[in-house]
Amino acid sequence: MGVLAAERIKLTSTRSPWWCSAVVVALGIGLSALIAAVSRSGKDSGDVPALDVSSAVVSVSGFGIMVLMIMATLSVTSEYRFGIIRSSFLATPNRTKVISVKTGLLAVYGTVLTAVLCVVAFLITRAIYGAAPGLELSTAAQWRALLGVPVYALLSIVLAIGVGVLVRQSAAAISIIVLWPLVIEPLLSAFGSFGRNVGPLLPFMNGQRFYTEMSASSANWHWGVWGSLAYFAAFVTIVFGAALFVLNKRDA
Repeated sequence: MGVLAAERIKLTSTRSPWWCSAVVVALGIGLSALIAAVSRSGKDSGDVPALDVSSAVVSVSGFGIMVLMIMATLSVTSEYRFGIIRSSFLATPNRTKVISVKTGLLAVYGTVLTAVLCVVAFLITRAIYGAAPGLELSTAAQWRALLGVPVYALLSIVLAIGVGVLVRQSAAAISIIVLWPLVIEPLLSAFGSFGRNVGPLLPFMNGQRFYTEMSASSANWHWGVWGSLAYFAAFVTIVFGAALFVLNKRDA
């Protein structure tokens, strides 16, 4: 309980988590309202594609989760930068426990925040855009598009902390978690037959496929959407496990 209390104090007493949370809320709600308003203006003319559940929460699943990943990474790398992590390990020699509690606290916080924002973004989109077949929660794919985002957020936060523990340097860790899903994976999957074959092996593509309502893809998938979730979860487990192993082997 002492470790949990310490990590809770760190989370609530520093400005970075509050600012990051404010950005996530602003992006999640503001962009959803903007997308719905723009789509509403072109709804009758047919110039704008009809909205679906995935597009209603894209501001949360895209920008919002990325900010949460940065926040999670900074929660580790900042402690290394200022030497706080050494004090934590002196107070609690079990390093695995310290990082695991931090990870659990941030993962639960990010998951709850993401779930609430997804529901709010969906309701705002429906209120502005109006009723539409794509915005009905009548199929398993539509429910997965709404509820799968918090699951993806949880795994992404765990992955971000694992990267932070492995790298320990803020700029390098943030570069990895930003460029990896936004640049590296899209580039690798864009090269014709090579991209179609390698795409299903990329972790973030699998994670994002789980909550994307439209499961059709040009990639040569060998498993369904639940298999993609399992693949992403396995990758996150490997990275986080490697982070804990390295954590206990090298100096703080």
